[in-house]
Amino acid sequence: MSSERQYPVVPAPHFDVPQEEAVERVQAFADSMTLRRTVRDFSRRPVPPDVIEHAIRAAATAPSGANLQPWRFVVITDAERKRRLREAAEQEEREFYERRASQEWLEALAPLGTDWRKPFLEDAPAVIIVFEVHKGPETPRPYYVKESVGIAVGFLLAGLHQAGLATLTHTPSPMRFLNEVCDRPQEERAYVVIPVGYPADDAMVPDITRKPVDEVIVRL
Repeated sequence: MSSERQYPVVPAPHFDVPQEEAVERVQAFADSMTLRRTVRDFSRRPVPPDVIEHAIRAAATAPSGANLQPWRFVVITDAERKRRLREAAEQEEREFYERRASQEWLEALAPLGTDWRKPFLEDAPAVIIVFEVHKGPETPRPYYVKESVGIAVGFLLAGLHQAGLATLTHTPSPMRFLNEVCDRPQEERAYVVIPVGYPADDAMVPDITRKPVDEVIVRL
């Protein structure tokens, strides 16, 4: 690469966090994240727009292939648009549960009690639909797009959780209908649908556990 095409450089950030404080910070973050749960029953209580905007701002700091930042975050709060979203998603989900899904897949989902009905798409005060941005008339070809967008979604979920909000990651299949619902061009491809809000007063979640750290970490 020629020098003319290189980014200018600045000094790398040095945070100089003392070791003890570093442990305390990351432990507090991990302790907080262990409380994160997928919620399907939402309150109608509004979510401050600034909270969502700052969470998306954090998500947009994620690393990406060639720094092309191949993501778009569509925030839906309009009731009529959410109704359209739910109707279209339930149509695809009914096909999935009744015809497309294998028996093995359905058996894996059964303990969670999910089906084709998706009322949370209307009940949640906000729904964020994350799109991958591919090559188009005004967008370059991205690299490692799914990896990049996946990291950004992780940042987004963590940021929303830190703000006291509940989320759900919903991936209807196929998702092409979301381009029409969200008025997005063909070079954008839906990655995930994330209802956002506060849990309903009577919300319940499955009593699941996470694998212990020693089961998921390999020390060499």
